[in-house]
Amino acid sequence: MATRRALLLIADIGGYTQYMQFHRSVLGHAEAATRRMLDKVVGAARDFDLIEIEGDAAFLSRDAEHLDGPAALSAVTRAVVAMHRAFHVERRFVELNMCPCGSCTRTSDLTLKFVAHVGEVATQTIRRRKKLVGVDVIHVHRLLKNTVDVPEYLLVSDDLFRAGGTAASALPVRETAQDLEGIGRVPTFHLGVEEIGAPLGPIPDPSWPRRLGSTLGMVGRGLPHVLSRRHLRTLSSVG
Repeated sequence: MATRRALLLIADIGGYTQYMQFHRSVLGHAEAATRRMLDKVVGAARDFDLIEIEGDAAFLSRDAEHLDGPAALSAVTRAVVAMHRAFHVERRFVELNMCPCGSCTRTSDLTLKFVAHVGEVATQTIRRRKKLVGVDVIHVHRLLKNTVDVPEYLLVSDDLFRAGGTAASALPVRETAQDLEGIGRVPTFHLGVEEIGAPLGPIPDPSWPRRLGSTLGMVGRGLPHVLSRRHLRTLSSVG
């Protein structure tokens, strides 16, 4: 199986499990809200290809055969800044739609964090679906289980950071060691997302037509779940 060098990036929504559990009564809206945010996040990473949506995370990749270390790290930081802003803009738009349910009004509990690595990968096709495989794919996923205590951060592997040269030296990173399951103790480097570039800044409120369209979209998304719950209650009462 042929291998190639790739830049690997995962954007992971923080607080997702609690959010979905707390708002399970309006699951359609909770699912729609997170889907919308992930869609905008993926769309903002223009130089990366989406490999897979993994529940509350987007796994992306970019060919790194012709990227030197500084270019690879710069590509990651550019993508992270764009994805972070896209997430927060869409989160604000969801919050300001006119549906009063908790799924819509409490998206501010959600955050976005990133992990990145560079290494060798192979492509595997199963039932026409392409997946990336290899130890480095495992490595970047293991980075999600870390000890970083910043709500929104970028954590990069030692391989990616050390090769970053001038791009790495310009970042105010903190070095920490992480124990990765099946891999062992490895050095990593992290910083808050807003430390990468300019602060996020104010997000413009959506226009009334957009708010109305967003509201109708949420209502339509939640309707099947409402009807399903009513159907189950009817069957229960008949039984």
